[in-house]
Amino acid sequence: MLLAVDTSTQTMGLALYDGTQAIAESFWHTKTHHTVELAPAVQDMLTKCGVPTSNLGAVACALGPGSFTSLRIGLAFAKGLAFSLNIPILGIPTFDFLVAAQPPLEIPLIAVLPAGRGRLANGWFRNVDDRWQLDGEISIMTAEELSASITQKTYICGEFDAEERQTLSRKYKNAILASPAQCVRHPSVMAELAWNRWQAGESDEPISLSPIYLHIAEAIPD
Repeated sequence: MLLAVDTSTQTMGLALYDGTQAIAESFWHTKTHHTVELAPAVQDMLTKCGVPTSNLGAVACALGPGSFTSLRIGLAFAKGLAFSLNIPILGIPTFDFLVAAQPPLEIPLIAVLPAGRGRLANGWFRNVDDRWQLDGEISIMTAEELSASITQKTYICGEFDAEERQTLSRKYKNAILASPAQCVRHPSVMAELAWNRWQAGESDEPISLSPIYLHIAEAIPD
């Protein structure tokens, strides 16, 4: 059994996965309460599913990009669980499982996540053999700047607020916005990616595993 933990942003998520099915999945919007909500939510999920902690064989954690503080909380929890149970830990970049749930298209894809101070972390992806591959470096822009950078028909998914959605939708000829439901980050997708790595004999070194931070010096607390 693998537990997946996503605390990349104000949207938190958990999943239990056994290689055959997603046993449980939950996600919710927190009010900067990552520290107090995470451990009880994990225990509640394990209890409801009748899964003792000793049955966990691996833990996966979202690596970001995302909030400086919330990413540290999630990774610290996952590392503590891995050390206490002596199980492997696998880090999965947040954009990887966000785009893995998107339909394969022949046009570019932009994945976005909140980066604080009214900015969006964004990564451009292209479809290679029906799999989304990152095309270039992840950057940070305002919604206005991102909109101005779109010069061809492009699919946009991820976490953005109503004002940012409205700004991007003004580029209606080129910007194709995923529906709110399609923009949800599913921790069960992260769990599946981590499970495949784990079954292939891969894992990460807990001590050196670190979040993907963008512009650390400018980071602000959640």
